Amino acid sequence: MKQSRIVNALFIAPCLIAFVLVIIVPFFFGLYYSMTDWNGVRDQVQFVGLSNFKDLFTLPDFLYSFVITIAFTLINIVLVNFVSFSLSLIVTSKIRFRNFFRAGFFIPYLIGGIVLGYIWQFILNSILVAMGTKYGLAFLQVSYLSRPETVIWAMSAVNTWQYSGYIMLIYVAAIQGIPASLMEAAEIDGARFVSRVYHILMPMMANAFTISLFLTLTTSFKQFDMNFTLTNGGPATRFLDTPVKASQLLAMNIFNTATANRMAEAQAKAVILFVVLVVVSLIQVSMSKKKEIEL
Repeated sequence: MKQSRIVNALFIAPCLIAFVLVIIVPFFFGLYYSMTDWNGVRDQVQFVGLSNFKDLFTLPDFLYSFVITIAFTLINIVLVNFVSFSLSLIVTSKIRFRNFFRAGFFIPYLIGGIVLGYIWQFILNSILVAMGTKYGLAFLQVSYLSRPETVIWAMSAVNTWQYSGYIMLIYVAAIQGIPASLMEAAEIDGARFVSRVYHILMPMMANAFTISLFLTLTTSFKQFDMNFTLTNGGPATRFLDTPVKASQLLAMNIFNTATANRMAEAQAKAVILFVVLVVVSLIQVSMSKKKEIEL
């Protein structure tokens, strides 16, 4: 028994050491620097307590990024999971070439966020605008990325296109774990497809919804690469009578603050993002688990 524990510890040790060095130690260093006046250049830092955190809630650009990130996350939770669940129903049905469709829907997830942003920037800014101009389609003649009221929806559409295939696989696995006899019995009893999905399929795959909602929420809150290459935070708009970037999500706001040599302020923003993400994720998982028990 003792030898077995030693062997298990030796197998776990490399991963544990890497986790401590890459995640735990930098986290506590970052927590310390968020309470200093560190600018990323000078060696000497002065401890300033919580002043960096108090000042953040007076910055219009940070508040706007926080609000727009919440809006972006909510839109993604709805769009990604609706599209993913719909695709899972398609690829688990009796249609021909369903395995081909399953692979095709998943392929966009394999494209890196930076490449994805440049591809869709070309599509939205050039191809669709050219089509709108040629065929006289007014709603396509101005890029959706250039308008403050549509840019977040365009980003959400691109994110849904990329991410829905991955979430689809989670739903597919859950559907395949449900006995086919249940759906067949309901069909024989005269239940329509929508009724079978709503009253049988969805309750029995509640755990898949918990996982998918969690992944969609955390991924949307931390979105950076696609935001950076697709819009770079633009276009400009006004918030609290102050010019701000209309699509600058919270992660990109932190990045821009850090590149301006305001490292302590950026780290304070990162700590707030971490706390909010942990709290929201725990609430979401707790509520979803309760729903699983009720079902």
